[in-house]
Amino acid sequence: MSSFELNKIIGALLLVILVSVVIGKVANNLVSTDEEHGAGYAEKPGKEKETTIARPKAPKKKQPLQPVLELLATADAMAGKKVFAKCKACHTSGKNKKNGIGPNLWNVVNRAPGSTAGFKYSKTLKGISGKPWTYENLNAFLAKPRDYAKGTKMSFVGLKKVKDRANVIAFLRSLSDTPAPLN
Repeated sequence: MSSFELNKIIGALLLVILVSVVIGKVANNLVSTDEEHGAGYAEKPGKEKETTIARPKAPKKKQPLQPVLELLATADAMAGKKVFAKCKACHTSGKNKKNGIGPNLWNVVNRAPGSTAGFKYSKTLKGISGKPWTYENLNAFLAKPRDYAKGTKMSFVGLKKVKDRANVIAFLRSLSDTPAPLN
């Protein structure tokens, strides 16, 4: 066996060991416990480890949804168009445009949910067709779609800021030949 072949074998073994060590370190960082997290660091002298008793956390109270109707008077449709950019991956918004992954949102305000022609809605949205897309219903849906319509196929997590929701609703309101009145 030549020294060149021996060097290749030793190099391969060293590479295997190096890869194993790196994978082990990465795995330890991904799955670490609190006890291991500070391992290797000396405790500050004079400080004893404090133990805390875990108290069961009270379930978070569901905060009431802030009404959007009063904000619509001062909402900015152009700012809403910018926030709506998050929605463009699935929804179209132009008059007579084809549906995307989600339905076309032209003239959506006061329309019945699940009523866009040519779009296959989830049973959930078809089931709430008695509640039209009023400003407040749009506000609740845009805040957390899966809470408003449990079982919806829409994967969007929602808009946390009421100002963003008001701006998007103002933009959606503008997507009509005759925008719905603000009352």
